Amino acid sequence: MKPHYTNERLTIHKITCGPYDNNAYILVCNRTNESLLIDTPAEPAVLLAVASTTQVQYIAITHNHMDHLLGFEEITKTIPSKVAIGEADASQLPVPPDLFLSDDKDIRIGDLVIKSIHTPGHTDGSTCLYIDGHLFTGDTLFPGGPGKTKTPDKLKEIIESINQKLFVLDDEVYFYPGHGDDGLLGESKREYQIYSSKDHPDDLFGDVEWLKS
Repeated sequence: MKPHYTNERLTIHKITCGPYDNNAYILVCNRTNESLLIDTPAEPAVLLAVASTTQVQYIAITHNHMDHLLGFEEITKTIPSKVAIGEADASQLPVPPDLFLSDDKDIRIGDLVIKSIHTPGHTDGSTCLYIDGHLFTGDTLFPGGPGKTKTPDKLKEIIESINQKLFVLDDEVYFYPGHGDDGLLGESKREYQIYSSKDHPDDLFGDVEWLKS
């Protein structure tokens, strides 16, 4: 399978799985062939085929919504690796995780150091992962807006997470969400500035778009 991205240190595979068009990712250290698998959606046959060509060290779950976990048991049975997730989301896993992801927890895969970033809002334990200009956002940030929220307070929380934790990164950072196309962080920052310049109702939440809401 052709990589989604590769350089001298890092290879990224992006694989869309299941009925909800979830994106799963495999990050590979080119020197050691050790890897990190991000999310476990349904119908993971292609994901498993690619992952099996690497030495998976960790399986990281960006958040605990069902569509990101439908393939969890099949994947963890086939690939007996350590599991990592934000602590507030861990209760939804069928097994206890090996690592709680938080702002001070790095995941080391061969020569690669992947930084975890706690970004609550979509869920309480939502976590993004960052390495070398590449940001894996789960359902926290998409091209065009934040992930879906359940209350106005959760919308405020996810926007705070995005502003304080993600928009501090460089404009040139590419981000890879849990569904759909990749995005460029600088473009999202510019669109957010348009959103924040407008008045919004106090009861706004749900599917919010920077340019249309």
